[in-house]
Amino acid sequence: MGKKILVVDDAAFMRTTIKNYLTKAGYDDIIEAGDGQQAVAAYQEQRPNLVILDITMPNMDGIQALRAIKAADPGAKVVMCSAMGQEAMVVQAIQLGALDFIVKPFKPDRILKTVSKILG
Repeated sequence: MGKKILVVDDAAFMRTTIKNYLTKAGYDDIIEAGDGQQAVAAYQEQRPNLVILDITMPNMDGIQALRAIKAADPGAKVVMCSAMGQEAMVVQAIQLGALDFIVKPFKPDRILKTVSKILG
């Protein structure tokens, strides 16, 4: 599909799960990062078309990573992932420029619908 997607989550199984959903849907250029610092570095190096970013992570959380990515590239397309009960952080992420959020545990069709809406 020619679209590069950065999947960021501190849980390897979550990254693998999302990556598998995306791969089955035809997205084959997927980069992974395990925390916010890795996400910011990977974004600057790879310039993906979309970032799927967890909120709660060690070293640098998703909100801090979102700020850094948007500071480097105001046009960055970022979708946040959060567990239930993180509504305040989700609102903050949207105010900082996140395009959407997906609540965990998520369904494959929710991820794919969001990704295709943003990437076209």
